[in-house]
Amino acid sequence: MNDELLFEKLTVLEQRYRELTRELGNPDLIADGRKYRKTARAYRELGEVIARFEEYRKLEASARETRTVLADSADDPEMKALAEDELAALEAGLDGCRRDLRILLLPKDPNDDRNVMIEIRAGTGGDEATLFASDVLRMYARFAERQGWKVEIMSSSPTGVGGFKEVVLLVEGRGAYSRLKYESGVHRVQRVPSTEASGRLHTSAVTVAVLPEADAVEVDIQEKDLRVETFCSSGPGGQSVNTTYSAVRITHRPTNLVVSCQDEKSQIKNKAKAMRVLRSRLYEMKMEERQQALADERKAMVGTGDRSQKIRTYNYPQNRVSDHRIGLTVHRLDAIMDGDLADTIDALTTHFQTERLKKEVA
Repeated sequence: MNDELLFEKLTVLEQRYRELTRELGNPDLIADGRKYRKTARAYRELGEVIARFEEYRKLEASARETRTVLADSADDPEMKALAEDELAALEAGLDGCRRDLRILLLPKDPNDDRNVMIEIRAGTGGDEATLFASDVLRMYARFAERQGWKVEIMSSSPTGVGGFKEVVLLVEGRGAYSRLKYESGVHRVQRVPSTEASGRLHTSAVTVAVLPEADAVEVDIQEKDLRVETFCSSGPGGQSVNTTYSAVRITHRPTNLVVSCQDEKSQIKNKAKAMRVLRSRLYEMKMEERQQALADERKAMVGTGDRSQKIRTYNYPQNRVSDHRIGLTVHRLDAIMDGDLADTIDALTTHFQTERLKKEVA
């Protein structure tokens, strides 16, 4: 998209933004809650674009004034040098604004505003892998809390050592998927396990899958396609564990997907949670089928379909976290494991947005 087309599109969006501003002040719209929310969402989405466009215009006006000063200071070397430095800074700012505006105008991922299911599974490493799965769960839960999002464990398979063989976390909040979608893949940990008497460094791994939560209307699940089984809960738990058939296992016959949940004492609640997880997994399958034409891009972003790509290493002795996709290394592992993931996620988002922009330009 050349500059002429870019600013032509921005001018149209600016006009639309003004229309939305007027609409939001209409009492009739305010009375219609559903329509008001839809309009407010469109207004909010355009806000970032328009704010950046206004910043560009201010920089452009300053650059014009500085060029005039530069032209008038031919006989004043000191003023000329100052104007040249200022113009260089302004032009760099204009370049940055143009780049940001192009990124903001890229087609939006329709899933970005969805809630997400984060599935964490222990991989190689035995008990140490299950313990790291617990640490990764806490990392994402703490990050979600920092964003003001709601977190709920949908299903889990705890171990006797305090870890998890598998745990599914629901994160509810605006923009959850847009912030977490690049976390899918293999997370490797290097540390000395607490159970290791000789103090040897071990390498373990967990796999993470981030799925957008699906609405019931988007994934039609027929009751006849489900096999629902109940069984007694197992593992650490309260008084009802191993005494009532509250745990639920659901098999989706057409795809052979199996989801189980035993975290609640109520069979009804466990079934409801299992259905939400199943719906999200089916939605992910549906989206992958639709996006075969974009397979290369998806592989670059979230790894292979079986989540076998190593994306990040957490090295405890060196207090280091390395993201292998973008060559990012930081020595603040303790803060990251406490949920301070914002800088890493920002770097990933910028990288993949830039890659998309390159493809658009090409």
